Amino acid sequence: MRKVIFVLLLVFVFILSALQTAATHAQDAPRPDGVSITIYNQGTALIRDRRTIELQVGTNVINFTDVAATIDPTSVSFNSLTDPTGTVVLEQNFVFDLVNSSALLNRYLDETIEVTLDDGTVITGQLLSGRNGEIILRDAEQQVIVIGMDSVRNIEFPDLPNGLITRPTLRWIIESANGGAQQVEITYLAGGMNWTADYTLLLNTDNTALDLNGWITLTNTSGAAYTDAQVKLVAGDVNRVAVEEARFADGDVAEMAGAAPAEQVQQREFFEYQLYEIERAVTIGDNETKQVEFVSGANIPATTFYVYDSSYPYYNYGYAITDQYYGQTGVTNVGSWLEFTTAEDGGLGADLPAGRVRVYQEDIDGAALLIGENSIDHTPEGEQVQFYLGNAFDLVGERVQTSFQLISRNVLQESYEIRLRNRKDDQAVEIRVPEYLFRWTNWQILNANQPYTQLDANTIEFRVMVEPGGETVISYTVQYSIPG
Repeated sequence: MRKVIFVLLLVFVFILSALQTAATHAQDAPRPDGVSITIYNQGTALIRDRRTIELQVGTNVINFTDVAATIDPTSVSFNSLTDPTGTVVLEQNFVFDLVNSSALLNRYLDETIEVTLDDGTVITGQLLSGRNGEIILRDAEQQVIVIGMDSVRNIEFPDLPNGLITRPTLRWIIESANGGAQQVEITYLAGGMNWTADYTLLLNTDNTALDLNGWITLTNTSGAAYTDAQVKLVAGDVNRVAVEEARFADGDVAEMAGAAPAEQVQQREFFEYQLYEIERAVTIGDNETKQVEFVSGANIPATTFYVYDSSYPYYNYGYAITDQYYGQTGVTNVGSWLEFTTAEDGGLGADLPAGRVRVYQEDIDGAALLIGENSIDHTPEGEQVQFYLGNAFDLVGERVQTSFQLISRNVLQESYEIRLRNRKDDQAVEIRVPEYLFRWTNWQILNANQPYTQLDANTIEFRVMVEPGGETVISYTVQYSIPG
């Protein structure tokens, strides 16, 4: 563990803050008038910050601290709400050369500093380098001394360097036609803020209905905290130009805050997206995760079903696939799926933003146990939601190619036998079996012992019942007609 202790660093920070305040006539700490945050579920937030500042007639330097370290400087906008025509921005800057050990050492290159080692030895010399975990000095005898940072107890610097700041700062040079207090608004985009939806579903014991609770999960690693903010959340895929994002302050891993009590969240359409507005002021700390409930529904009709999907969906790329063993997977697992609707007549009547879904079911002692977890895409009201829960323990499938024949240079036939076994004690189940006909686009089923449905141009699906302790067999033959 590095034991570098900069004894004078706090003193420097205090002096620096005082100098900055004096230089701008107390304009470094404008009075906050409210902040509004619109968070997109793509890691971006739009910050609108109103503050009151004191301006003098003529040129003013305004510093805004407590802004996000992940700010996009090209997105910053400054506007005077009190005197928009008489207040002109001459220049704006984002200053992020923060006070830290590396910054101080870089600023004192070629200056004389004093280094105290762990054993009490004091070395004074001209600083040649402070990088790569080393301090390189040249003493009064012109000898070059290399000191490992892990052996340093204390470093003393001669005075405070100019230009270093303690927090990321937006700085404006403003020409004002009038003096006095003005309310101004700054807006900017920042990274490191995100929101997702997390859903908890409680499925009843006969798998016919569920209760749903949806939580907005806010995560802030932007390097700034926001007190009593108006928070809006946009659900949808907003297109942005991809650029390399720079982060000027390192954030710790966000810690999960305790679940907040249910709060009313207003939902409305906004352009081609859905917007959720929390109807109370919210304080979001830096490196914090916060949850707010936004949707709930009870006794929503639901269906569970099983899928044996062992025919992997390969596709031909302009030529027929005639390799006999191509596309055989050896899968034996039968998947368990859950389905419900977001329609109002289905008991929910709500849009569901993309997020993670956890499904629980009560055991005989009333304890709710996790039975599956998955994610869903943005789902508008009135649509079906389907997702995979896991593999059924007591259902087994087996798929075997029983024949493969090149009838001619342009005709290929193959047959499959699919065996489905149900090892449950007393429950008959329906199993859906999709089959992907991937060898060529021109195909026909010559025979099948079970009814099937064509789902798309290259997929059919069987749905068969399997009795408890029993086995159901599906067999079919497909013929491909290959051109040329």
